[in-house]
Amino acid sequence: MNVFPDFGGVGGADDLRAIVGALLTFVLIIAVLMLIVCAIVWAISSANGNYQAATKARTGLFVAVGAAALAGAGVAWMNFLLNVGTRL
Repeated sequence: MNVFPDFGGVGGADDLRAIVGALLTFVLIIAVLMLIVCAIVWAISSANGNYQAATKARTGLFVAVGAAALAGAGVAWMNFLLNVGTRL
């Protein structure tokens, strides 16, 4: 038995999946770039004793990790909603 969601049951599900996939890819790329930049700034500012910049960079790093986690959870949320939509 092959178990797979029926994406044909929801009108425009293929378009929705393509749009959300593109947006989540964009968010993940920006989050990874922000993570790299914030980690570098945190390291440099900590080494030079600029603790105010280090604190802001550390906050940016945590925000970037949170954004990446939320973008990853967005895929599961979209799949859940499409699955619910086929049952209505």
